This record gives sequence, structure tokens and C-alpha cells, in this order.
Amino acid sequence: QVQLVESGGGLVQAGGSLRLSCAASGRTFSNYAMGWFRQAPGKEREFVAAISRGGKNTYYADSVKGRFTISRDNAKNTVYLQMNSLKPENTAVYYCAARMGDSVYASAPLYNYWGQGTQVTVSS
Repeated sequence: QVQLVESGGGLVQAGGSLRLSCAASGRTFSNYAMGWFRQAPGKEREFVAAISRGGKNTYYADSVKGRFTISRDNAKNTVYLQMNSLKPENTAVYYCAARMGDSVYASAPLYNYWGQGTQVTVSS
């Protein structure tokens, strides 16, 4: 089992920045590729970004490319999502997820473990 705990969400004005963190425990963190997903009210969960085990490979949704950056610190068992130039449509609950292996995917069912989510609200 891998336990994931997100933090760093909050209320920010449009154009602002937030950095989300996801702390992992329970298994060897460096064995897992990590992803960030989000779910807005009334919408399905959608992919945001993913990163390979060692951090060499990253993958982003088109809607966040150039504004969001995913990174990880395996020594701290933590994955981050730096979000810049935030827009009201980025308002959602953001979830981190882990999957065994190195490949990065955008498909939520391919991830085995999920955190409880952290709310991000962007005001206009």
C-alpha cells in the first residue's frame, strides 16, 4: 500500500500561483510513477501531469503546458505541482496518484493509489 497526502491548495486570484505537494509513505516511492489529476464540480476527473520514477520524463495535459510544472524529490518521498498563471477554470479538487513502474500515463485507471485531494479555487 502507498499512502498519499496532498497539501498546498487554497484560494488564489487569477494570474497567481500555487504549489501543491503530495507526500507518500508506505512503499518505496522511487518505484512509482506519479500523476496529478483534478476534478471540478459536475465534471469528470481529468489528467493534469505525470512524472516518471526518476523524474526524467514528464507529461502534461495541453491545457496546462507552459504554466504547470511537475517535479519530485525521491529523498523526501514527495511530488510537487507548481501552478502558475492560474485561471478560474483551474478551480478543482487536485489529486495525486501513484502507479508502479516508470511509464507516464494520462489514464486514471492505470494508477493504483490515490490521495484524498486538495481544493484549489481561483477567483476572477
